[in-house]
Amino acid sequence: MSWETHYKNKLQTADEALSCVQSGMRVYIQPGCAEPETLVEALMRRAPLVHDVEIVHMMTVGPAPYVAPEMAGRFRHNAMFIGPNVREAINDGRADYTPIYLSEIEGLFESGAMPIDVALLQLSPPDPHGFCSFGVGVDTSLTAAKCARYVIAQINDHMPRTYGDSFIHVSEIDAIVDSSRPLCAMKREPVSEMQEAIARHVAGLIDDGAVIQTGIGGIPEAVLPFLMDRKDLGVHSELVSEGVIPLIEAGVLTGARKNFKPRKIILGFALGTKRLFDFLDNNPIFEFHPTAYTNDPARIGLNDNMVAINSALEIDLTGQVCSDSIGSKFYSGIGGQVDFLRGASRSKGGKPIIAISSTAKHGTISRIVPTLSPGAGVVTSRGLIRYVVTEYGVAYLHGKTIRERAQALIDIAHPDFREELYEYCEKTKWLQRPVASEPAMTR
Repeated sequence: MSWETHYKNKLQTADEALSCVQSGMRVYIQPGCAEPETLVEALMRRAPLVHDVEIVHMMTVGPAPYVAPEMAGRFRHNAMFIGPNVREAINDGRADYTPIYLSEIEGLFESGAMPIDVALLQLSPPDPHGFCSFGVGVDTSLTAAKCARYVIAQINDHMPRTYGDSFIHVSEIDAIVDSSRPLCAMKREPVSEMQEAIARHVAGLIDDGAVIQTGIGGIPEAVLPFLMDRKDLGVHSELVSEGVIPLIEAGVLTGARKNFKPRKIILGFALGTKRLFDFLDNNPIFEFHPTAYTNDPARIGLNDNMVAINSALEIDLTGQVCSDSIGSKFYSGIGGQVDFLRGASRSKGGKPIIAISSTAKHGTISRIVPTLSPGAGVVTSRGLIRYVVTEYGVAYLHGKTIRERAQALIDIAHPDFREELYEYCEKTKWLQRPVASEPAMTR
C-alpha cells in the first residue's frame, strides 16, 4: 500500500481522532513551540465524556486549558518541566510535577514505568517518501510516538522540515488531522542591564572554537550577542533560540573545530518565532535528536571545550544550587541543567557555568544565601558545581574548601548583602571576614 493511500485512509477530523481517548488513559502532548493546538482543543471538547485522564508533557508554549479548575476530575496534568501556563495549577494541587533529568524521561516511556496510551503530535507534511518531520521539536516526542499505543498527528504546512533523527513515516501514525495554522511562538524578553552585565562575564569564559549550550532563561540567551567576535563556535544543546541566527549569518557559529559532529548544530528542540522556524526549514546545519541523545552526559563530554550555560534561582555558600523551586513552590524543573553540567565537566577544556543575578525582587533579596530556603530543592549539588557568575564577577568553586567557596561567592554577591553573609559564616565558623590592615606607623 502506498503512503498516499495510508494518508487518505487515516485522515479524520480532530474530534473523530480524539474519540480514542478514554477514561483512565495517559495522553502525551508534544511540548514547546510544537504543541498541537488543534488536537488539544479537540481533547478539551471530549472532557464531558472522560474522567481521570493524565496529560504528560514538558513545557508547552501554547495554552493549557486542561489545568483549569473546572477540568478537575476530567484531566490531571503531570509536568516533566513546569511552564508558566501550568505553574499555578501545580502549586494549587490541581496538577503534578515529576522531577527528573531531561535525559531520563524517555526511559520512563521505553521501560513501561510510564506507558503512553495516546501521543498527540504536530508534524510537517510528508515528503515524497511518506516521512513527516517532527519539525521544531523532536525532544521526547519521537520516543513517545514509538512507545504509544495510539499516535495522532496534526499535519501542519507551517511546521518546518528539519533534519536528523526527526522523522516518522505515515504508516506509523494511527490518525491524521490536517490543520494549517501558525506554530506557537515564544518571543524573547528584552535583555536587562543586569543580564547584560552577567552575560559579559560569561562571554569572557568562552574561547574561539568552544561548543556551547544555553539553557532556558534570559541570562543564557543574553550571552549570545556578546560572542560576535569569536571564531568557529559550535553548538550542542537541548534547545536553540533565535539568538543563534546572527552568529550563523556572521560566520561565527560554524562548528568547524568541533571534534564530535563537526559543522552540525546538535539540538532537541527550538524555541522562538516564525523567523527561527523559517531559518530551520530544510537547513542541514541543524541536526535534531531525541533528548536522550542530546542530553547524554557521556555524549556531551565528547565535545572538547564544551561550555554549558544554565541559570538558577538560588545558591548557598557551599555551592548547592536550587533551580526548580522558590522555597516549597515549584517553579520550573530539573530540565537539562545537570545533564549538561555533568557533560561539560567531563569535556576536555569544558566549563560548566551557573549564571545567576545577585538579587531578586528588585534588589530586596539575595540569590546567594547562607542556606537554601526551606523546601527548596537541590538541582545541582555542591560536588558538581564549577563556575558561578553574577553581575559582580566569576567564582570558581571546583576543588575548593567550604571556606574558599564561601569567600568566592561572597565576593560576587551584591554588596548590600555581603555583611550578613559574613555574619553567617562567622557563626558557623566557616570563615572569618577579612580584617582591614592598619596603616603603618610613621616616625
